[in-house]
Amino acid sequence: MESQANREVVYIGKYLIPATSKEKFLERQNIARAYIHTLAGFIRDYAYERITENGDTEYITVATWTNDEALNNARELVQTENDRQGFDRAEFLKRLNIKMEPGIFREDHA
Repeated sequence: MESQANREVVYIGKYLIPATSKEKFLERQNIARAYIHTLAGFIRDYAYERITENGDTEYITVATWTNDEALNNARELVQTENDRQGFDRAEFLKRLNIKMEPGIFREDHA
């Protein structure tokens, strides 16, 4: 049986974005997505959005990696790249009042 550490892993981020912050969020999201596409172990990604009744956006990102090691390396590289660019993700989310809920998932093989 294949260990979980050697199975594909999916990083899912769920965001609630005020309507006034959507444009800036999407600009940064496009930068991040272009960058992760260059990293070892990246398989694919998707992004989905839903406009709420009050005009805000629920936005979900799904990025699939070959295994835990690839995801962990990618997270470190993304942080290094953000630091190089002078981008503080936590401050960005707070300033734009964007709520984020991250999670790491594996396919259910039941």
